[in-house]
Amino acid sequence: MCGIVGYIGNQDSKEILLNGLEKLEYRGYDSAGIAVRSSNDVNVFKVKGRIATLREAVDNSVETTTGIGHTRWATHGEPSATNAHPHQSTSERFTLVHNGVIENYLELKKEYLGDIQFASETDTEIIVQLIEHFAKETGDTLEAFRKTVSKLHGSYALAVMDNENPDVLYVAKNKSPLLVGLGDEYNVVASDSMAMLQVTDQFVELMDEEIVIVKKDNVTIQQLDGTVMSREPFTAELDASDIEKGTYPHFMLKEIDEQPFVMRRIIQEYQDDQDNIKLDEDVRQAVADCDRIYIIAAGTSYHAGLIGKEFLEKIAQVPTEVHIASEFSYNMPLLSEKPLFVFISQSGETADLRSVLVEVNKLGHKALTITNVQGSTLSRESHYTLLLHAGPEIAVASTKAYTAQMAVLAILAVDTAQAKGLTLDFDPMKELGIVANAIEALCDQNEKLEQVAKDYLSTTRNCFFIGRGLDYHVGLEGALKLKEISYIQAEGFAGGELKHGTIALIEEGTPVIALATQEHVNSSIRSNVSEVVTRGANACIISLEGLEREGDEIILPSVHTLLAPLVSVVPMQLISYYAALHRDCDVDKPRNLAKSVTVE
Repeated sequence: MCGIVGYIGNQDSKEILLNGLEKLEYRGYDSAGIAVRSSNDVNVFKVKGRIATLREAVDNSVETTTGIGHTRWATHGEPSATNAHPHQSTSERFTLVHNGVIENYLELKKEYLGDIQFASETDTEIIVQLIEHFAKETGDTLEAFRKTVSKLHGSYALAVMDNENPDVLYVAKNKSPLLVGLGDEYNVVASDSMAMLQVTDQFVELMDEEIVIVKKDNVTIQQLDGTVMSREPFTAELDASDIEKGTYPHFMLKEIDEQPFVMRRIIQEYQDDQDNIKLDEDVRQAVADCDRIYIIAAGTSYHAGLIGKEFLEKIAQVPTEVHIASEFSYNMPLLSEKPLFVFISQSGETADLRSVLVEVNKLGHKALTITNVQGSTLSRESHYTLLLHAGPEIAVASTKAYTAQMAVLAILAVDTAQAKGLTLDFDPMKELGIVANAIEALCDQNEKLEQVAKDYLSTTRNCFFIGRGLDYHVGLEGALKLKEISYIQAEGFAGGELKHGTIALIEEGTPVIALATQEHVNSSIRSNVSEVVTRGANACIISLEGLEREGDEIILPSVHTLLAPLVSVVPMQLISYYAALHRDCDVDKPRNLAKSVTVE
């Protein structure tokens, strides 16, 4: 859960590497470093903390046109400058950065490196020491690199410099994302294309268990057995301005405000000239052929999947299950005869999901990925892809990708219903347009929502979210947003479950945020609110226009009841944002979290 950059060419590499690392800050990290090669030496600079601190540590007098850089999120060893990447071999001949987790690093250390004095506590250092070990044994850097990679079990994305072969970067990947970017008399390496948009928009995808020899004027891709592979580059379709905050104080606020535009973009992308849903016929057929859909997701995407289940069952009448990816990987349930797997991931790189996808592909089942990133690992390795068209999401706490996921799932459900000849009581694209307007209206109420955050959450140590049906699932997401960025202990509960234990946690002044957007359970959830208020809770009710009652704090603009989750989550996003802001939390980069979870 970190980022890699690399550069070899004819320009000063220091600034390119530092700028690239800044573009990867959104992924989450606790330390950072770069290594650059001067005329006869490799200079390593690394720090605990932010890229700004690293900038101060870099010696600007060093002249260099080759280097590698890294942002680290600690897995083995505490966050520190010593454990930060890049790591070097004992002789300092080899310098390496690594994303991922090496599962057999202790075995490798014991078998090959028993006489080595290690400088860090990381699994990464074992890799660079192993390369040096095999280089002494074989006398050939590429063969040493190949032999090292063949012995690694787990996930890795690697970039290596050899001080005795200064004109080459050695690169490899398995299960962790990595791209090679192409330029004129220079080439680059990056975990994410946005890191190197400053110098190129042409990138080559790397596949698992491939080795790449990167020179300033040539890139050679090989399989582990030495077979040379040919692969055309793709154009990264990102506008550099999309990954800038502009006038916004935080990316999170910018991305909340972008949600109406995302809704309209989704309508445009998934609607043809006759106002019909435009969907790949293969996707349509895959859903028609299945007897059950298994949604696999994690975190916010899991909550979107819970809403998607409601869409697929209520609109399309397709039996659907939703599973947490990390649990499904090790405890696969009994499957139906003709399953279709739907993987939901903003980044398309989530390691837990990919573990499931690997098994699904082995079993020969069909897989559909819903993602924000075209060409991502999950997209490439699935049979089908539906894109979110949400634009880059930089803040760790997902907002616009979540509402985009629900919108695309709704479109999939409606398309399936129409293909089955089912009668619908609403026009999906028209209703999504109404949703876009409703979100826009709510974003204009940010001052009111900031006041709600002050009134209910300024001093509290915990908060509960309650709802029934769809509202319960949205409450789970509201609780996650609040705990992610404000560090308030927050939990979402089904309203009817309060009396089965949770109500024991209610005390004087406990904030309870209740959702009331579903007519058939409106009276029931209000009864639950009365139960907690009687016991001293400070209740905030968010209701849908037409279902509101006197005293409700927030009234949502009227939308179709099934699509209410796309609207009801917005005030909770903004309330969480302002709660974190007034607690002086790092809104875009909350502690201990990463944007793209690329290790299990």
